[in-house]
Amino acid sequence: MTADAGHEARYRAIAADLAAKIRSGHYAPGEALPPQRELSASYGVTLMTLRQALRQLSDERLIVQRPGKGTFVSPPHLAYQLDSLRSLADDLRTQGHDVRTVVVGRAVRRAPARVAAELRLPPGESALRLERVREFAGRPAVHQVSWVRRPVGDRIRDRDFTEVSLYTALADAGVAVARASEVVRPGLLGGAAARRLREPEGSPVLLSTRVTHTLDGTPVVSDHATILGSMMEIRTERAATGLSLTWRATS
Repeated sequence: MTADAGHEARYRAIAADLAAKIRSGHYAPGEALPPQRELSASYGVTLMTLRQALRQLSDERLIVQRPGKGTFVSPPHLAYQLDSLRSLADDLRTQGHDVRTVVVGRAVRRAPARVAAELRLPPGESALRLERVREFAGRPAVHQVSWVRRPVGDRIRDRDFTEVSLYTALADAGVAVARASEVVRPGLLGGAAARRLREPEGSPVLLSTRVTHTLDGTPVVSDHATILGSMMEIRTERAATGLSLTWRATS
């Protein structure tokens, strides 16, 4: 192992150990971590290595570093805030749209390789596949396929998803979700979604991929939505501390 590789392995191991202690409650929400010099000595590493581990935990929103005061475990309203973690239908209803959900399929199936990777499932593992079409303004606008890992998928399989959002079903089943990572990119309408949305293939669309995680970091839902570009647009309100954006070139 090279020196650089060894250094990376050390700070990642420290980050993993501290994350496990935070998630187990050893360090409670809002509690201060020991001073950095004390932590670096206990792990037998330099301050630089420790600070890289803390930077990783900060990126994962498990800790908050306050200059001059110390490092604190993120309080629940920062690390586990659910107010902005809503379904697409709930977002549209909040904005005043009359949204109708049509469930066009639900079944336990073998997860495709891409979905299995997103949910960290072994090859060949099955999951609940939930397919829906969102309609508003009198026409279909969104085609959505959600994969829910088991056994959670088994517990919510029979819910009435024309009335209940997926996130509500998860909460009712005792599953607490903490965060979701989402990528939205431009694309062209493909065959299956084109039939569901009653639009010509090749029409401009927005493609959303969202992976939702539970409090312990387990990915529980892999969601893929095709959104008609002629029906919807994305807007953001920016505040100094309210939104972080990463700009990436698309190939």
